[in-house]
Amino acid sequence: MTIKIDDRLWSSKARNLSPYVPGEQPKHDNLCKLNTNESPFPPSPKVAEAIANVLNDQAHALRLYPEPESDTLRQTLATTYGVQTNQVFVGNGSDEVLALVFACFFMKERPLLTPDIGYSFYPVYADTFGIDLVRIPLLADFGIDPDDYRQPSGGIIIANPNAPTGMLMSLAVVEKLCSEHSNSVVVIDEAYIDFAVSSDGQPVSAVSLIDKYDNLLVTQTFSKSRALAGLRVGMAFANPSLIEALTRMKNSFNSYPLDRLAQAGAVASLEDTAYFKGVCQQVIDLRNELTAGIQHLGFEVLDSHANFIFAKPPSNICEGNAEQVAGVLREQGIIVRYFNKPRINEYLRITIGTAKQNERLLSALTNL
Repeated sequence: MTIKIDDRLWSSKARNLSPYVPGEQPKHDNLCKLNTNESPFPPSPKVAEAIANVLNDQAHALRLYPEPESDTLRQTLATTYGVQTNQVFVGNGSDEVLALVFACFFMKERPLLTPDIGYSFYPVYADTFGIDLVRIPLLADFGIDPDDYRQPSGGIIIANPNAPTGMLMSLAVVEKLCSEHSNSVVVIDEAYIDFAVSSDGQPVSAVSLIDKYDNLLVTQTFSKSRALAGLRVGMAFANPSLIEALTRMKNSFNSYPLDRLAQAGAVASLEDTAYFKGVCQQVIDLRNELTAGIQHLGFEVLDSHANFIFAKPPSNICEGNAEQVAGVLREQGIIVRYFNKPRINEYLRITIGTAKQNERLLSALTNL
């Protein structure tokens, strides 16, 4: 039944917002869900053990507030990433962290710069906080030219690896952006960085640069590589001054964003290094296999460094119509993501699934 919405009591802000639309979460039997970039593997078994231990602690379990600043988790993150605790901020998923980032650093007279193809939540945040957003076109090959950002700005935000293309920007480009925009905060959103591979074996995460650039802020999440999308834990790394601004904003909005279960589970995930590295490598291997398989069918696939691929169908499959391919796959219970947007409406974003899921996808595409 459709309910008519009466917005007469709404504020003008609420009435004019255009909310972010997350990936579909359909519920059907025998569904092959490859549309929301969730991990194909479960989290470390130690996560469930840690959460169970919290629930079994009757003296302190859920009747007491959690650590307001998530000190234990922040200390564990600092140790894991080789930074200081006062360089770490955590929040209820990286989306909340990013919202606080927008409120702290981008509400300025000068515009915020971001690629024209990127995480579709950025324009929503900009609209929510009344920020002028300028989209900088990616190159024809979907790469980034830092020279294109040589214009007045109140900040820069870039997803790296890019969402939805999966392409990786080099740290040299990050450094150039930071050095040329020293009076603006440069945010590198690294939701998928743990699946990135450097050809020369050098670091790919910009966390390694936060001591060098006081205007650099890096966000990450437990949702993808640590398979904890349902737990909602995100983090930011930056110099202590930027972290203090985030903490002030957080404590003016929600002083207890992470519950006891989320904090305990996140710490356990960080401590199980072997499991984490093993799962990341499995996803990378599956990505390589799926890429090879789909290229064999004639798809054009961008160089992905994420847990998904961005692929353009060939003309012999549904006449190369990506939307039609997505629709035919849906009829077979296989869900992939299609974006009806300029420059990318000829592509499909396909999450890396298990070997069985990937085989089912390839079999379906072969028979189209």
